Amino acid sequence: MMFATDLDRTIIYSRKALEDLGPALNNQMEAVEIKEDQNLAFMTCRALEILQEIAQELLLVPVTTRTTKQFERVFIFKERIPVKYAVTFNGAEILYGGKPLRDWRENISGRLKQECASMDELKDILLKDIFHVNGKLKSAEGLFLYYLLDEKLDAQQVLDFKRAASAYGWRISYQGRKLYFMPNPISKGEAVSFIKDREGINTLIGAGDSLLDEDFLVKCDHSFIPAHGELAEQTELMTYIFTEQQGAYAGEEILRKIKRIIS
Repeated sequence: MMFATDLDRTIIYSRKALEDLGPALNNQMEAVEIKEDQNLAFMTCRALEILQEIAQELLLVPVTTRTTKQFERVFIFKERIPVKYAVTFNGAEILYGGKPLRDWRENISGRLKQECASMDELKDILLKDIFHVNGKLKSAEGLFLYYLLDEKLDAQQVLDFKRAASAYGWRISYQGRKLYFMPNPISKGEAVSFIKDREGINTLIGAGDSLLDEDFLVKCDHSFIPAHGELAEQTELMTYIFTEQQGAYAGEEILRKIKRIIS
């Protein structure tokens, strides 16, 4: 049995996420990410305890859009809950024993050249006046792009970006202050499937909040989505399990329900 889980706004919550979704940071929460001696992300104390219990009973695989360097700031996966595998860069990299699997990265690099427009081509489209947004466009080590937005986008802007990206073999996800542009070959779903097959897993449990998570959640036997997530707006996903609570308490609710499944 395997539990593949997204991190941010699914089971861990930044200060900004707690401000947006609740609850307020309190003494019933514990830091799980640190950078330059500053605590950046949190879980409820009980959620962290349950995650430790779950990790003792099945294969726990963090699956994140974060870069590997950003993922490594989440210190619990070294100090408290060592993991055998982790998926970073939205599926472009698989870590095994903390080290990248070179064959996987080479496979992704080859597909990027064959199956979608280059990053430079997409940048030319995004920087046209018609797609002007107030924010900073950044690259995740040459693998995908994202805007750090200064203001929210309206529904039409998101749709326009979606259509433009799709024509070039890319897709988007709008999450809080970030608008991601992801090439189609970079997929959490394919990375999760690779690990599942490699380990001979029969039952797959998943949790995630964004459209970038759907390509692995659809492969799961049990899929959990926090009520505040981007995916919660997709009413056609009725086969998925939505939480009743939002914010950090939704993360704890997901882990409680998974604990009951595996027990």
